[in-house]
Amino acid sequence: MATERTLSIIKPDATTRNLTGKINAKFEEAGLRIVAQKRIQLTKEQAGVFYAVHAERPFYGELCEFMASAPVVVQVLEGEGAILKNREVMGATNPADAAPGTIRAEFAQSVGENSVHGSDSPEAAAEEIAYFFSGLELVG
Repeated sequence: MATERTLSIIKPDATTRNLTGKINAKFEEAGLRIVAQKRIQLTKEQAGVFYAVHAERPFYGELCEFMASAPVVVQVLEGEGAILKNREVMGATNPADAAPGTIRAEFAQSVGENSVHGSDSPEAAAEEIAYFFSGLELVG
């Protein structure tokens, strides 16, 4: 499997509960390296641009509100098969369906407040990373 990079976001429900370190430990224990990271406060408009792929879905407005409600930590994870590995570490979107030991099983509060976001494909990863980071910020 090839070395890849993927975007990870630690969402407001997790940052407000000071879970950033615990979540990052799970990524690192799984063999992923954090090669870029910053804590930011998204506006509703910035969240809307980022989640534009969901614009027609009924949860879009609520998602944008939530993502702008408190700081998030955006980061780039790198490793062998990083996209799939990150998704495995995150667990299912619905925390009730997430495997034990995954981030969402341990920390998510609901389907909507599920603590983390991760890219779902190489194409999405490239677009999502470029939305938040310049090439100079990727220091892995």
